Order: sequence, then C-alpha cells, then structure tokens
Amino acid sequence: MKKLSYILILLFVFTWGCNDDDFLDREPTNILLDDQVWKDESLILSVVADLYFRIPEYQSVNSWWTYADFDEAFASNFGDYWRHKNNDWGYGDWGLWNYSYIRELNLYIQKASSELTDGLDPAVKARFIAEGRFLRAVNYFELVKRMGGVPLILEPLTYDFSGDASYLEHPRAKESEIYDFIISELEDIQNDLPNNVDIKSRATQGLVLAMKSRVALYAASIAKYGVSTPSVSLPGGEVGIPVSMADGYYTIALDAAEELIENGPYSLYNKKEDLSENFSSLFIDKANNPEVIFVRDYVQSERADGRSNQWTLWNQPWSGAEDLEGGRTNPSLNLVQSFEMLDNTFKPFETMNGDDYIYFDNPMDMFAGRDARLAGTVMLPGSKFKGKDLDIWAGYILADGTIVTGDEFGQRKELPGTDTPRQVVGFDGPIDGREFSAQSGFYVRKFMDTATGSGQRGLKSDRWWVRYRLGEVYLNAAEAAFELGDDDTAAEYLNIIRRRAGFAIDLTAADVSFDRIAHERKVELAFEGHQLWDMKRWRLAHVVWNGEKTPLTEQPWKADEVSTRVFGLWPYKYYEPGSPNNEKYVFKQVIPSQVTGADRFRLGNYYSFINDDIRNNNPQIVKNPNQ
Repeated sequence: MKKLSYILILLFVFTWGCNDDDFLDREPTNILLDDQVWKDESLILSVVADLYFRIPEYQSVNSWWTYADFDEAFASNFGDYWRHKNNDWGYGDWGLWNYSYIRELNLYIQKASSELTDGLDPAVKARFIAEGRFLRAVNYFELVKRMGGVPLILEPLTYDFSGDASYLEHPRAKESEIYDFIISELEDIQNDLPNNVDIKSRATQGLVLAMKSRVALYAASIAKYGVSTPSVSLPGGEVGIPVSMADGYYTIALDAAEELIENGPYSLYNKKEDLSENFSSLFIDKANNPEVIFVRDYVQSERADGRSNQWTLWNQPWSGAEDLEGGRTNPSLNLVQSFEMLDNTFKPFETMNGDDYIYFDNPMDMFAGRDARLAGTVMLPGSKFKGKDLDIWAGYILADGTIVTGDEFGQRKELPGTDTPRQVVGFDGPIDGREFSAQSGFYVRKFMDTATGSGQRGLKSDRWWVRYRLGEVYLNAAEAAFELGDDDTAAEYLNIIRRRAGFAIDLTAADVSFDRIAHERKVELAFEGHQLWDMKRWRLAHVVWNGEKTPLTEQPWKADEVSTRVFGLWPYKYYEPGSPNNEKYVFKQVIPSQVTGADRFRLGNYYSFINDDIRNNNPQIVKNPNQ
C-alpha cells in the first residue's frame, strides 16, 4: 500500500509538470535547432567542417598499406604480406556507394540556401552554399572514377511511407553526364569562393580550377583510350565515354590549368638550395607554402580520432625510431629506377661489371647524378633522416660469394678468420621477412615529418595530406596540351617541373611523347594517390599488371611495361681482407621472399562492383561490365 502511494504521488507530479505551459515551451538543451544553427556563422562552419572531414579517399597518409597494393612499395609488416601473395584484386576493391553522405550534402545545401541564412552577409552565405556544392562535386568525382555513371541525386529524398518506394529509384546516369555535372558545378561556384593562397583546407577559386583540370583530364583520357577496351563499356553509356568527346574535355582541362598557372596566386615551392630537401619539404612545410592548394590538415594529438596522422610513426626508419615501430612502406626498385639521370637518359642500376661486382665507397654513390626528386621521395642507403644516418645494408659478401648476415637488427657475428663478433647487418636491415626493416632496400621519404615527437604514439604528426598542388596542375596542362597536338606547350610545362628537380637540359617538342608524360607523373606524384586512377583512365592497368612473373623491366620509361612484382636493391659490404675492395659496398637486385604472387588487373576491375543488395533494392541500377 505504501509503495502504491509513492507511485500515485509521482504520477501526479509528472502530470502536473506536463500541463505547465512553461515546461512544454522549454527549448531542449541537448540539441541545436535549425533556427539556432543556420543563423550563426560559426555553427554553420562547424557543420561544413564535418563534411570536409568526411571526404572519401583511397590512398592517403592515413592508409600506408594501400601504397603496397601495386608496384610502388613493399609492405614491411607481418599482417600485410598477403598483399604480395595475391594474384587478383576483387571486383569490389576501391568501390564506393555513399549516398548517405550525398543526402547530408543535399540537406546542407538546401538549408544553406534557404531563408534561414538570410541574416548572414550575402557573400558569406554564397560561400557556404558554394562549399556544399563543391563537396558534393568532390564526392561525385570519387564515385564516377570508381563506379562509372551513378544516380545523380541533387535533392534530399524523403520516403512518404505509402508502401511504394519506386519513386525513390533513380537509374545510373551516363559516365559523361557525371563528369559534365562536376565540371558545371565547379564553373558555377568559382566566383563565390575566395581567391586566397593562404586558405588550404577549404574550397577556393584556385582549388576549383585545379580540380576542374583533373576531372576534365580523367574524362578526356577515358574517352580517348577507352577505344582500346571496347568491352569496358555499357550500351546505355553508364560506363564508357564516346571518343568524340575527348578533345572537348582536354580543352577544358588545359584552359583550367592555364588559368590557374597564369592568373592564380600560386607558385612552385622553391625555398631550399638542396633540391632533394626542397622537394621533400614541399609536403611538410605549412608556413607560407605557395604550391599547396588543398589539404586535409592535422594537429598533434594523443587521440585516435583522425586529428593527427601516423604516417611518420608507421614509416620511420627503425634505427632512429622514436617508438618501437616504423619502416612499413618500402618503396620498390620498380619506382626507384624510374628516376632518370640528369642528362635526360634512363639508366637501370648496374650491379655487375662482367663477372665481378661494381664497388662503391659509399652506398649513395649508386644513386648519384639522378633526378633530385628521388632522394626527396625515397630514403636511400647512406642517407639521413632527422639528422641521423640510416643503416641500410644486408650483410657481408665474402670473396667466394658466401653471405654472412643476421635475422635481427644490427646483429653481430664472427667473420671468417676473426674471433671478434662484428655487426653483420644494418640496424635498418634489410632483413628478409623481418617487419619494419627496409625489405626493398629503401624507406619512404615523402610526407615524413622531421619534427621531434612525430614518430611517437603519444603525439604523432600534424603534417598535412596534400590533395591538390600546383605541380600536378603543370602536369595536367602538359598532358592536355600534348593530347591536343601542342607539343611545344607540353614540353615547356614539363620543363618547368623538371628544372626544379635539377635538370639543366630542357626537353624539346620532339622529346615529348605519351611515355614521357606518364613517366613524369610517376616520379613527380609518387605516393600522392594518383597511380591507380592514372592507370585506369589510360586503360593501361590490365597491360602493366597482367599477372605474368616477368623480370624487372630495363625500360622504365615505357608506360606499358609489365610490372607485377615488387623488386628490391640491397647493399652489402664486401669482405676480403687485403683486397682494395675490402669493406666497400656492392649491390644485389632481389625479390623479397614474401613476394610470391603477380598482380593481375582484370577488365572487370576498371569499374568496381555494385553490391547485389543495391541492385536488388533498385532494379534500375545496371551491373558493371565484365564481372
């Protein structure tokens, strides 16, 4: 009875409280209402910042392992060796179907365009709307380059609970229609954005032009080179672009690139006399960087929520690691030998002179006279990082060819004729099968943070991920000009980039070819997330990654050379007391033992698989070809 009385009292109090008009009119304290958010510039900025944060990306400083999916790098990590044992990629790899994000972008654009924001400064309102449209265009670009044509949804869709959802079903647009939409959106919003070189993490006029040049170049090359793979198309145009549209897209790409080059506030990064150091600094210098156009920025943080990036933690050389990990991304010899000599010639690395080794006093001598971007992209044997010497050598080679090495970093053993143990392998390896060692003979340099603490789990790095920069725009312009038959212009744009890398002999119009264009992108843009998309748009992916176990090419300048396995180049010390070559360095070309597969890109990989549940829920969605 007593318990029942308490319940009746509580019910009375609750009922009385709910009949109180003031109680019912009270605003919630745990959410923000539309009238609060869309009238406050700082709150709108927080909404758009969240949308920027969620831009989908495949390769970046937050996913080191993706660079080992192809032939740019070896994955020196126990849990990732499978990447070099696979022969095929899944049809669903690199897929994307994030219409929940598109819905949020459409809702954002709708709210930002409504009367709710009429109290804002008109220029501020226009910028917020333009940013929403920019982010939506970015997402559709990510979709089209992975999936081909997709449903083009520009309004937030709402179900009416009628039991019939067929009105929400939209067919895939043509691939060309998605590219046209993106280009049109960029043109419409350009003047509503600031033209400020100091803005790096939000949309600007310069970014619109840079993105426009990239988008149009992709569409143009798919149109031109798609004729080589006629089966990679659909009759409705959802996949494939008519070759007749190629020149129009190339013209758009060239015009956008030249407008930015000639009239934009950006310039190439040239702050340091050492050209290799200058190139590596381009990606980590956040102080008045004139080349960088658009980034995802970070701050040092102990939190694991994406505020800081772990690229340096994951990839620092073992010998100087600030924490007990690093060295995961090992650039391949395939990539390293692509950096040409400064006399404009290509030269594979020679390790033998007849039946004898070629001897070097310093391992860096093997790489002398090459493109300065090599040492700015790759940590080479004999180089430094954070002021410390790298210790990359695989062991001793004796006069009879016997190798003495170890299976632990810096291991010590006795050499023949001695009774005193000495170091027989580098503190950075390479040690075959030993994670974090330089199993290809190299560590990655690009995007590596030189600041103290950047290799610690507790801090990590605040260096940014560069999404767009002027160097790429020059290459976009060169490619578009070449494809339009203007070899003189193409040569000049290539030369501007190459002079920064130390080349004193300019290319002439006669030197320009598709191979030259593709090569320049390979070395300038390594580890910047372009390789997969370039190979797909040129329809070369199935040619280069054809599943055959071929030797390392001796023609690294050719865009269509087969490259299905990761090769390495290991330095050794030569041991023959009394010989003039004793303790000098020699090199051996190797294939790490974990590399047992040969990459095979199938025609069905050019466009990613659309899941069965998506097609079952919307019968108007047609399947991608060759799957």
